[in-house]
Amino acid sequence: MKAPHFIPFKGDIQAFELPTQLSYPFYYEPHPLALLAAEEVKVYLENQNEWTHNFGFEGQDKATAIGKMFGVLVVKNSFGQLGYLAAFSGKLAESNQFDVFVPPVFDTLAEEGFYKQGEALNNETNAKLLECETNPDYLALLEERKRTIGDASRTIEELKTRIRHGKKARKAIRTSLDEHAPNRLEVLEDLRRESIKEQYTLKDVKWSFDLALKNIEEKIAVHDRIILALKEERKTRSSVLQQQIFTQYSFLNARKESKSLGEIFSSATFATPPAGAGECAAPKLFHYAFTHNLQAITMAEFWWGQSPKGEVRVHGQYYPACRGKCEPILGHMLTGLNVESNPMLVNPAEGKSLSIVFEDDSIIVINKPAEFLSVPGKSIDDSVYSRIRDMYPDADGPLLVHRLDMSTSGILLAAKNREAHRKLQDQFIRRKVSKRYVALLDGIVEKDEGSIDLPLRVDLDDRPRQMVCNTYGKSARTNYTVIERVNGKTRIYFYPVTGRTHQLRVHSAHSLGLNCPIVGDDLYGLRGDRLCLHAESLTFKHPKSGEMMAFQLDPEF
Repeated sequence: MKAPHFIPFKGDIQAFELPTQLSYPFYYEPHPLALLAAEEVKVYLENQNEWTHNFGFEGQDKATAIGKMFGVLVVKNSFGQLGYLAAFSGKLAESNQFDVFVPPVFDTLAEEGFYKQGEALNNETNAKLLECETNPDYLALLEERKRTIGDASRTIEELKTRIRHGKKARKAIRTSLDEHAPNRLEVLEDLRRESIKEQYTLKDVKWSFDLALKNIEEKIAVHDRIILALKEERKTRSSVLQQQIFTQYSFLNARKESKSLGEIFSSATFATPPAGAGECAAPKLFHYAFTHNLQAITMAEFWWGQSPKGEVRVHGQYYPACRGKCEPILGHMLTGLNVESNPMLVNPAEGKSLSIVFEDDSIIVINKPAEFLSVPGKSIDDSVYSRIRDMYPDADGPLLVHRLDMSTSGILLAAKNREAHRKLQDQFIRRKVSKRYVALLDGIVEKDEGSIDLPLRVDLDDRPRQMVCNTYGKSARTNYTVIERVNGKTRIYFYPVTGRTHQLRVHSAHSLGLNCPIVGDDLYGLRGDRLCLHAESLTFKHPKSGEMMAFQLDPEF
């Protein structure tokens, strides 16, 4: 089958040695061939004038900019010729069809497709719904109901106030009435009748307003029934349309086995496919390759344009495939290929030892190496916790008082008994512990000191990455002081006020933070020999003696 989107390399590739395995798509260093293909695509993006998309570059509207993930897959055709395929995430310039890029697995923009037809019917329903919801008669009834409720509330409250005053006045008259007055019984009867009259008046007013509101509500209900029916019609049609997509949106793997989106996600953590599943660059590339009998060799993905507001994406930088949307899909699609093993299953602490800085009968102060889990992970048990548990079999309680990210080195505190753990953790909770981190940032921080306040939450589509989110994020605050600026890098002290996952990493890298990622940050910056972040000092009160304890360990970067 001819592959019209197969692109021969423009540059010389004779010196390149082919990889023996396909890169593990969720954590890899791009192969030189993939980098060459990606650079050729970047040149095309910089010079093409066939279409226009707002990436947020100079002269474009930053508020409406949409950056894109692009991907390349180096392939070999049936003639043994090496080339590559290119793709983008989502849609580009309001289209899915381009000469350079492979088409989507399922084109939601195809005019003759069921999705567009279903969307058109939904749009008709939405138009009818809007017409009903903005009907002048309906809006007038809603306003009349609001006004009537307000009038009823005010009138009834005023009447109740008069009744309270009347009751008080009648009580005063009864109290002052001479028991021997000749007209005493007549006065008391008049007061009783007046009280009964006020109560009946209140009931009549309430009844009158209730009747008026009932009439209005009956008229509103006629409109509401139509609106509700349209909403149910839209909901049902959307559900049917979604199920059609889940059923007909199918992906090939290397063995030419096809699975629908619904089948793929049925055994995933979330059985319902997330929005945009299958629209990323990687699934498009592999599906096209398998459909056109092209051998997949190696791949790479890069970001192009302005970063999303909540995420950390750098223009032109390379990133792995996202896990939330792509991991279940690629898990199926890569079946039958020789893929590198998942490096996340390799124990990063293998061959490393823990150094005990200080210990007594209550506490243990540990020097945690970089790339060493604080607590057991999903697939790796080896960690500071498990090592300490083995080293101190008689220690009871939770042991670790706090944690450090796997890639962060430095001081970690443990307790040998429950009482010590409780007292130490209480100090952390009440923020009575002084912590200082030192980091080396890739870039120049202009201010000598300052504070960062950016709320964080997990990126549901790409765990364990975190993102800035003002709606659902938890408060995350960091103070900092610059130590020195040398050779385009900044050495800095961090004083975290809160302790969110990846807080210092995101606050460093995000454009609303310092906009300078930590050197060696494989999630938010550029991968290096190690993450240059170190928990340098820790000051706390000893849980037993009450003595202030201070520890400092210099970083090895």
